[in-house]
Amino acid sequence: MPPLCPKCGKPQVNSVLCAACRQRQTAIDGIRSPFRFEGAMRQAIHQLKYQNLKAISSSLAALLADYLLLNPLPGEALVSVPLHPRRLRERGYNQAALLAKELGKLINLPVITDCLIRVKEAKPQVKTTTVKERRKNVTGAFISRGDRINGKQIILIDDVCTSGATLEACATALKNNGAISIWGLTMVMEILE
Repeated sequence: MPPLCPKCGKPQVNSVLCAACRQRQTAIDGIRSPFRFEGAMRQAIHQLKYQNLKAISSSLAALLADYLLLNPLPGEALVSVPLHPRRLRERGYNQAALLAKELGKLINLPVITDCLIRVKEAKPQVKTTTVKERRKNVTGAFISRGDRINGKQIILIDDVCTSGATLEACATALKNNGAISIWGLTMVMEILE
């Protein structure tokens, strides 16, 4: 595995902060993605997300659990990136929530549900083309409620990380509600060119 930026986890020449992470103050403490968004992993994510193959979530979660055994992250609970209620009704399930539920069982961490809510319906991130557009698309899109994350170290679960904008927006909402650290964990990293 090539050297990674310790914050965003993107491959680079050495293991110091990448230029993008040096330029921005972020709420997320770091992002890790064990796989690249290509080949079999790309197909698996598409089957989970768009072809209703929910059963694959347990196999994907097992890969995340294996990754965490070798690369532990500070975390007392898992929280999944939520879908907007309309998109959830359309799809019928949240793929990130399925991954979090299965991962929680494997690594014996609680999954805190309904503490992070998507309140802004925006176009899907996959339809944006630049990092700037992705950040703008999710600014103010999430709120966190309740006190179940207060004072806790959270591992935030999603399926794909492309720019980190969604994870950053979620981390901001969670930290504004008292979480002390947020690490993003996604199945795959898609590198924007």
